[in-house]
Amino acid sequence: MEVLSKIGLEDYYDTKLTLGSVLEINQNDISEKKTESPKSLQEAFLKRLKTLNKDARSVKYLSWDVNEDRSDAINPLDLITALFLCADAILQQDIVLKMSLCQFAIPLLLPNSETRETTMTLWSMREIVRSFRPSQQAFSRSSSEERLVLADFPLVSFVRIGKISFSKSQLLNKLLSNTQHYHDTFYHYNMECGDVPRRISSGLVEISWSVDRFTEPLTVANLRGDAKAFDKQFSFLCQTSAAVYIFSDEPDAEFFKNLQGKDVRAKVFWISGTQGKHFILKMMTMGPSIKASNVSQKKKTVEELLKKLQESIGKMLEICPNKSSVKSLADRARSCGILVDEDSEECQSARKNVNKITKCITDSSKFKEEQLPSQGQIWKALSWLETEDWRLRQAGNQNPEDYRKSLKMKETEVRKKLQRFEMTANMLRFLHGMVTSEAQRYYFLRWLEMELDDRSRHQLSALQDRYKDLSQKSPQDAEEKLGIGKQISACYLRVEHFFRECGQQFQRVNSLPEYSKQRITIESIPALCTQMLLDGFPLELVDGDAANIPMAWNTVVLTELHYIMHSNSKVKVITIMREENAGKSTLLNTVFGVRFAVGKATCTRGAFMHFLSVDKDVREELSCDWHITIDTEGLKPHQIDQVDHSHERDKDVASLVAALSDVTIVCVSEETEKEKEILEEVLHAFTRVKHVSRKPKCHFVHVATPAAKREHVGEEMVEQLAELIQKNAKTRKTPGKLSDIMEFDPNTCNWDIPPMWHGSPPMAPVSVDYSEAVQALKKQQMRDLKNCKRTTEDLTHFIRRVESSWKAL
Repeated sequence: MEVLSKIGLEDYYDTKLTLGSVLEINQNDISEKKTESPKSLQEAFLKRLKTLNKDARSVKYLSWDVNEDRSDAINPLDLITALFLCADAILQQDIVLKMSLCQFAIPLLLPNSETRETTMTLWSMREIVRSFRPSQQAFSRSSSEERLVLADFPLVSFVRIGKISFSKSQLLNKLLSNTQHYHDTFYHYNMECGDVPRRISSGLVEISWSVDRFTEPLTVANLRGDAKAFDKQFSFLCQTSAAVYIFSDEPDAEFFKNLQGKDVRAKVFWISGTQGKHFILKMMTMGPSIKASNVSQKKKTVEELLKKLQESIGKMLEICPNKSSVKSLADRARSCGILVDEDSEECQSARKNVNKITKCITDSSKFKEEQLPSQGQIWKALSWLETEDWRLRQAGNQNPEDYRKSLKMKETEVRKKLQRFEMTANMLRFLHGMVTSEAQRYYFLRWLEMELDDRSRHQLSALQDRYKDLSQKSPQDAEEKLGIGKQISACYLRVEHFFRECGQQFQRVNSLPEYSKQRITIESIPALCTQMLLDGFPLELVDGDAANIPMAWNTVVLTELHYIMHSNSKVKVITIMREENAGKSTLLNTVFGVRFAVGKATCTRGAFMHFLSVDKDVREELSCDWHITIDTEGLKPHQIDQVDHSHERDKDVASLVAALSDVTIVCVSEETEKEKEILEEVLHAFTRVKHVSRKPKCHFVHVATPAAKREHVGEEMVEQLAELIQKNAKTRKTPGKLSDIMEFDPNTCNWDIPPMWHGSPPMAPVSVDYSEAVQALKKQQMRDLKNCKRTTEDLTHFIRRVESSWKAL
């Protein structure tokens, strides 16, 4: 509690820090706030982690360099341990996911010095998905994408006994880093504040994964502190590891004697060092008595030891040791007296509720058709009729009014059919999982999200690869692309499909008996969905499959949020546009720390909204209470997907979000021809917005621009925009100036974002240059919102703008 008090977390030990409070827009996002005291360290760490800065752990307060009294100093491992102990399950998962992207080691066994308990953080690691190439695929180009806690890898553990004269963690970093790039996976003594004595993190076991350093992927564990003092953790590692490497300066007869009585299933190696310069590597043979045999007779330098360790691990991998997933280690942890975070009643009950749904899914397309019927072909047909009523695309020679009457008749018939769809068994199970308890709801949604993702990943991944390959090699082959697109849509099943069904069911609630159980349940859904927004889940604004907005549903959900905020719901909006499959969601997630769906098997369709609250201290300065971030479907070059009217959807969505935006980010491709086509579509979207009296601030972001082009990228963009706007003015009779349709300052709204990865994925960390550029982009956007002279709307006005803009489009 003394450490928690020092870093300002004492109030969160029982009540818990939430993701919503961490993502809140505060003074730090508007101006550069200095880390003035130890109490600022946790905010500084989380702020850097939000933008995936690989220097996030190297945080210190202002007086650190000049103050000789280091009594207030905090070891970064203590800071991370404290945050895990004070974070709720939502935030813990988010921290772990971002730490994994930074290639930081992650807590596996978390010590609590207050209760003397140790907890295995299995739940916290569930979301990490990574690509790797198993040895049987070593000579192929294919790789597996897997949830890492489910992947069977050998576990190799490193511990120390007593004090040693060198940094074990630094040596591990050299062992695991590839030849091109050294990376500090494990925090060590020679890093910022690494020499500060640890107060609460001794006994912590961290893990990382190495998927490209050895012939096989493997899991690496590192015990912090003296193994003699943490027998529970050490016993766990001896029972679960393929190999355990023990570092010590001097032999410890008592320790090795105790080792004889343990359940040791790992191969044990002992590394003794002399002043951190000369090492001997010995293999320990377990039996009635422990025998040590030198792996080599000659003493090794650090470089020679690293080479010998690589050989030792390589040989162990060759003989196919026992492999295990992190998930399978949970049983062993329990037998060692270690708690498992997933064993909470809320987590297990939520999982059982999810299993009742997912066990019914053998074919995603069939499941949607039978269990989520309101959003299928009939909803698409209704959406098409509504749009056709405005655009009259297939009227032919018919009288427009007669054609409209026929459309209205068809629309009435379709709506009657929709009203007849009752709540299916699996939708009732979904609602049960949502309403059981507030504590369970988060677990339920996360379990469902992960289970659905695991079921569809491999099939969707292959289809996405085919679609992307076809886009690059045969962009004119619209027929085949459309076919693949339909396959992707058919097998794509995520949590948003269940919420779409909620929206459709809500529209038929008035036809149900007033006090029926089903009506009461349906009427409670908007409030639950609102809480979901506060928990950090996005809300679907535009249904990408039907190219429509479920207006009644979105209205009731956002109105509920308005009332929860006691009508203090003024909003400002930031949106993003880019070509398809170009990483828009990843950029937004990095800028704002949000959780739009990303991954090889995901592709945004339609539009989604994330809601971030604004800290009360800066609400007046920003003139808003909420900040809405909207992620959109990727724009496609105009010649693609002309087989049906689906090519209109992404253009309509782009125009809609431009009409809703205060600030818009447009990501620009390196490819000159494609860039011109996408910019034309963007300008067209902004031109349409001109007709609904909206002129957003626009930022053009050049992602991963080649170094040779960076110096002139701003000038080229201005020239390109001027050329395109003139061309549009002639062909479409639109405004002839860029300033007529958007606010754009070449000096502050033109961004060159460096490549994201420092090295080659999957083991590369995010580049510091990328993180810092993203942070600068966010600060400028906040300044733009602050200086925005437009009258700020509350959520009720925002809803009306959505409806009027969609109709206008």
